[in-house]
Amino acid sequence: MTDIKKIKVGITGGIGSGKSVFSYAIKEKGFPVIFADEIAKEILISDPLAKELIIKEFGSEAFPGDKLNTKYLAEKVFPDPGNVEIINAILHPPTIRKIRSWMKSELLNHNIVFVEAALIYESELEDLFDLIVLITADDEIKKKRKISQGMGETDFMMRLQNQIKDEEKAKLADFIFINNGAKEDLYQKADLLIKLIL
Repeated sequence: MTDIKKIKVGITGGIGSGKSVFSYAIKEKGFPVIFADEIAKEILISDPLAKELIIKEFGSEAFPGDKLNTKYLAEKVFPDPGNVEIINAILHPPTIRKIRSWMKSELLNHNIVFVEAALIYESELEDLFDLIVLITADDEIKKKRKISQGMGETDFMMRLQNQIKDEEKAKLADFIFINNGAKEDLYQKADLLIKLIL
């Protein structure tokens, strides 16, 4: 009897691409999905070493009254690529350790595990996965989506500039889904991905 191959799938895409919607569609179908952003946020809030390093680099205003000041930190980090590198250097190692651990745990009971992570290519995490899925959309559509969710245009542009362009990511991805349409279309693409993998 041959062993069933265990498959690790990374889902990535730029800000406003719809990668999270796509990932939740996969999760609704009963597959385990690990959200890297949620892990990083949890580390930012609860990891004493990460907190200490953040305060050292960005000042105690990052944690007034022991609570994370997300707005202050975003304003300090995103306009400066050097600061983006600093915060990534603090958060990425513990986030990656947790992702590895969770993937291993999920694959004990499932044959496929998905990880939603915006910065797979920026953080050179390709080797963590057997397959990588890129969700992409036109920049104007991405911008409209984020502005409709309350993000300012300047903030959007700063975050976009800190990410590798989709054209470059597309050269490296195993599957590419363009998400310029409705949520229902994206859900159909999630169905298609599952069929292709299975």
